[in-house]
Amino acid sequence: MPTTSPPSWQLVPAACDVLVTNACNAACDFCSFARQKHVHNTRGWIERSELARALPILHTRGIRYLNFQGGEPLLHPEVDGLVADAHAAKMRPIIITNGWLLPNKLESLINAGLHTLLISIDSHSMAEHERNRGLPRLGDRIRDGLRLARKAGLPTIASVTINRLLCFEELPALLRELDFDAVRFTYPRRQKLGSTSLVYEENSKLIDFSDAELIEGLKAVERFRKHFRVMNPKAGLEEIERHIRGEVERFACVGGYKYFYLDWDLNIWRCEAWSEPMGSVFDFETIPDQRDHCTACMTACYRDASVLMHAGVAATDAARARLMGKWGRRRG
Repeated sequence: MPTTSPPSWQLVPAACDVLVTNACNAACDFCSFARQKHVHNTRGWIERSELARALPILHTRGIRYLNFQGGEPLLHPEVDGLVADAHAAKMRPIIITNGWLLPNKLESLINAGLHTLLISIDSHSMAEHERNRGLPRLGDRIRDGLRLARKAGLPTIASVTINRLLCFEELPALLRELDFDAVRFTYPRRQKLGSTSLVYEENSKLIDFSDAELIEGLKAVERFRKHFRVMNPKAGLEEIERHIRGEVERFACVGGYKYFYLDWDLNIWRCEAWSEPMGSVFDFETIPDQRDHCTACMTACYRDASVLMHAGVAATDAARARLMGKWGRRRG
């Protein structure tokens, strides 16, 4: 029987990453969506009408945050429509982008109801960032986009993957100059993902770290709080360090329960790392939650969210147990 929960029992809103396209205009070293790698022979685009049909189902499952990503999501010809539909469905649409198309697209996205803007930054040096992205003068376009965002009061977050182009000591100056509100750090991944997502690169030297180097990177993120607002929870960084060391982990992943991944074919997955989808999004109302206390990967959006949602999930479980008459029941 499905273990989906009535909305009244859900004290924590769920989130879903939506892969709107596998097309990308950038050439990032540590991502397999890069334009020169052609991992997919054909380019995929999520159909706006089909996603709109799926939104009420996602809403019923408690999803209130939709994170539009790619590839490069701003390449989608109807990306503003995707945002508008999500906003109309009483969800908070978020976009992560390389920023190249922001001067042309951001105003319409803001008018459509965009909630938060994330822009990828790979280095403390904009010149290095542009070289890694293969997009000359990308910095100018990012600055133009951020000015528009600031004028509209749109929250902005720099999304920074821990990599060898990065100097933590010099990064705050760039983030302040660009006028970001905050930064979130993502943890590098070389291993192939099990899903349709290509946010990994098996051969990248820029994200090839020893365990000791990666742990030092996590500690550098924690020190970074003294200089700029960091979105990663402290307990999340500590959890990833335990993962790297092979120690007992304290926070089970909420993937498959409070966090999901939806690809451009409208398949719903418990996460991007998993090897098979849960099913079609149009069957999602009857697909059971998947809660097996997984701690197999260190994907930042899932693992950090699991830490942030931990107390709310525990409270939801307690409320459910009480409503079902299981609170305090003796075991005999």
